[in-house]
Amino acid sequence: MSVGALTLTGLSGLPEVLPGGDLAALLAVSLATLSPATAAADVLVVAQKIVSKSEGRLVELASVVPGTRARELAATTGKDARLVELILAESTEVLRARPDVLIVRHRLGFVMANAGIDRSNVPAPAGHEKVLLLPVDPDASAERLRAALGARLGIAPGVIISDSFGRPWRRGVVNIALGACGIPALVNRRGETDRAGRALEVTEVALGDALAAAAGLLMGEAAEGIPAVLIRGLRTSAPANSARSLIRPLHEDLFR
Repeated sequence: MSVGALTLTGLSGLPEVLPGGDLAALLAVSLATLSPATAAADVLVVAQKIVSKSEGRLVELASVVPGTRARELAATTGKDARLVELILAESTEVLRARPDVLIVRHRLGFVMANAGIDRSNVPAPAGHEKVLLLPVDPDASAERLRAALGARLGIAPGVIISDSFGRPWRRGVVNIALGACGIPALVNRRGETDRAGRALEVTEVALGDALAAAAGLLMGEAAEGIPAVLIRGLRTSAPANSARSLIRPLHEDLFR
């Protein structure tokens, strides 16, 4: 894996993505305006939010009836019990509950706040507040999007679906790869040697997360309006694998 220089280009001006909308078509129109044309070695990082919107992962809070456990956790955290009910439905385990904090293990294996359920930049009429869930299978979403882009553009760039994550013991959020297709999300460098000739024994590179974090500098976290970023200049011969490969299995959890 080598990088001489990376070029990041934000795709702005996309219209509001609606449930059932053709996200690939919207992105292809924007990509077609770039020069040079999109290449197979490029990587398109797409915000989870517009993927979830296109897949109809919106839930109106008024439709949610919280159960006993949700009401108990709502009393502990100060969160809306309806939101907590959705968090529990998307999770396999509650890891920490305290005022304003609910950390869970998402059904996909992510350890995250609120199961990744988001209220920001989710338009809805007054009195009909909606929240946005993560895609059912982000790797499959990335695969479908890549195939659709390939059909429209004649070339299929790598695709990363990214979301902002908090990190234990560090403040602030950075973007990570929730889903990936056509890129090596995790690069195994064990067995290679360093400059002194010493063999690397444990080194694995979270390339998908690194690319997502770089794209996050342009995407921003508020009203920037840049939901996708094209990255050019990456050179790697590592085999492609999914973002699922980045999730540490439970038996390797060092803090349980």
